[in-house]
Amino acid sequence: MHARFNFTEIEEHPLRDYLNNEFHARTPIPLRSPVLVTHLAFQHEGLTAQEERENVLRLCQTSACKFIENSTTHMMFDAGNFQMRWELHTEYSSYTFFLPLVAGEPIHPDTTALDSVFPDWLSAIPGRLIVATHIELRSTADVSPESVLAGLSPTSGRQMVVSRIGNGAAWVFTDFMFDNGFSRFLVLDDSLAGRQPGRAVQRLFEIETYRMMALLGLPVATEVGNWLNGAESRLAELMDHIGQANSPEDERAVLADLSKMASEVEHSVARTTVRFGASFAFNSLVWQLIDELREIRVPGYQTLHEFMQRRFLPAMNTCAAMARRQDDLSSRVARNSQVLRTRVDIELKRQNQELLAQMNTRAKVQLRLQETVEGLSIAAITYYGSQLVQYLAKGGKYLFPALSPEVATAISIPFIAVFALFGIKRMRKSLALEAEGTE
Repeated sequence: MHARFNFTEIEEHPLRDYLNNEFHARTPIPLRSPVLVTHLAFQHEGLTAQEERENVLRLCQTSACKFIENSTTHMMFDAGNFQMRWELHTEYSSYTFFLPLVAGEPIHPDTTALDSVFPDWLSAIPGRLIVATHIELRSTADVSPESVLAGLSPTSGRQMVVSRIGNGAAWVFTDFMFDNGFSRFLVLDDSLAGRQPGRAVQRLFEIETYRMMALLGLPVATEVGNWLNGAESRLAELMDHIGQANSPEDERAVLADLSKMASEVEHSVARTTVRFGASFAFNSLVWQLIDELREIRVPGYQTLHEFMQRRFLPAMNTCAAMARRQDDLSSRVARNSQVLRTRVDIELKRQNQELLAQMNTRAKVQLRLQETVEGLSIAAITYYGSQLVQYLAKGGKYLFPALSPEVATAISIPFIAVFALFGIKRMRKSLALEAEGTE
């Protein structure tokens, strides 16, 4: 019989449990109609996850909370008269409140799941509110789709979105407009089973949240577009200046302006890359979630997909276009700077070649002067050396009467000249070796 495997005998990766828990986290909550669900999302204001957790737990100081989920980045508990789920995301934190209703009981149109939450706690939630969405989940047995459609006024000026989701298992009504600060959805459950109501509600919340987070890139795109118009005009002017440059000084002045523009472009790219990248990521999630709803068109009304194509997609295309224009401008500035640098480098090389040619000419002249000086030096050394020999011969005449000073001087001149020439060549060779050694 084999022994049971013991995990304590091997070393586990420190993130193994965390990653598996994250994989199973944020599952759809089992919902049964009727229920009110309110979703809030706040952009972070520098708070840590622990600080946000402590703020959430203040709700449990006045009532007993039954925790359903409890981890570092997400938490869900039942406070008795309502349930709440908190999730920490990269850019925002979300707070979702669930308030069950009694079937058939009428409610006020402005009622939300926040009515059971302490107002002081709500006003103290850290961050800036970016999403506030309210969903009313009802059964078609309580509220018929026909009665809702009959109550829609074509003269209200609002573009209503009516769609059947889950291959016709439920109805969704919304106009994405704000009423008392909330965007509102009415979901009528016809034949949703199991966790389908919870998944449908969660997808609608995520669509609204990701839509707003993606649209944060639109003001940035508008700002970048205004700046790009001026920058592209300046680049065109600089290109005209390149063609009109008549001297290296003009080219260097244009190159300085191009380098300044390049730094401005790169600063703009660095400032907007994160925002545009986040918008593109949220945009892809929006379309993925809409596809997962499996919509069926209701005659006479737009589906969520059609509404997003007309209202949301142009904004995302604007962000993508500004990002491409920015990258294109950066590439153009880099190419033109490289062309101009090449021209400047070629001019500098030409000037260096002329300078080297002049230096070569000067070196040849100096060599000829040096050879002339060496020749004169040999003549001078020979002259002075012969004079010394003549003085020595005159002094030695008394010891050697047969010695003629003139003859001795004449004989010494060729020897002195040869020795002087040899010594100068030897000295030149030694200096050349020393110069090669220093190189």
